[in-house]
Amino acid sequence: MERVKNLLFAGIVNPFVKWALIGVAALLIAVIFVVISIEFAPDFTESDTFKQLISDFNYSDFLMFALVGFLAQIIDGSLGMAYGISSTTFLLSLGLPPASASASVHAAEVVTSGASGLSHLKFKNVNKKLFRNLVIPGVVGAVIGAYFLSSIDGKEIKPYIAAYLMVMGLVVIYKAMQKNILKTKTKNIGPLAFFGGLVDAIGGGGWGPVVVSNLLSKGRNPRYTIGSVNLAEFFIALAGASTFTFILGIDNWIVVAGLMAGGVFASPFAAYLCQKVNNRTLMLIVGFVIIFLSLRTIMLSFN
Repeated sequence: MERVKNLLFAGIVNPFVKWALIGVAALLIAVIFVVISIEFAPDFTESDTFKQLISDFNYSDFLMFALVGFLAQIIDGSLGMAYGISSTTFLLSLGLPPASASASVHAAEVVTSGASGLSHLKFKNVNKKLFRNLVIPGVVGAVIGAYFLSSIDGKEIKPYIAAYLMVMGLVVIYKAMQKNILKTKTKNIGPLAFFGGLVDAIGGGGWGPVVVSNLLSKGRNPRYTIGSVNLAEFFIALAGASTFTFILGIDNWIVVAGLMAGGVFASPFAAYLCQKVNNRTLMLIVGFVIIFLSLRTIMLSFN
């Protein structure tokens, strides 16, 4: 038994096992959240709100959003970034307003990023000093960004958000084309984290591309950079989701549930794909898909 345990946590066993465990952990977090909610609101299942949620549930919509979550997690699990911008780009292309899309993505991302952050902690991929420098400015930026997005007309800002996502697609392509860079001293991590949290909340994604790309461009160790940024992402997602919920509420639970289900189901496939497909090729594909869908959203906004 001890040997099996050592093999699992040493990462020697097939990646499917590791990612399956992460998926189970994510589901447990979701179940615990639901159980706590029911415990503190025992009459909820008898309420008109709950009955309305059940009556409005549409399986075809759920499967569509689960597919979005699946594709986004495949991308994020393979590259270590781009869950938010991928999900938001797909949701905007399906017609969701920017604030609803970003709120849904952040709510789902609390579960997926929480499981990812715990995994990175377990495998000792986190630089604690870097994490501390990232988390507080990032949370502040996420709260301000969520407040700003919740206070404006979604239709007016939708093409600008799509334009931002298109730029993020270009960033992903640029990152794919970069070669290894010699490490230099990293400065202004706090402002970088603040900006990353701000644009992540406003654009529905961008924490990974903005922060990871900048840190890696300075030659920082990829393992500790990705691990630290992913752990911090849980708190950024939680801050953004909490702010959106406080201001707007979340009435599109079918979107959130679909994103969560698709993301958890995709985890082992993403790990397998990560080993079999060249990262540069995947990043180029992702970058071009984001640009194409963002251009489509911009064109539809002016029709």
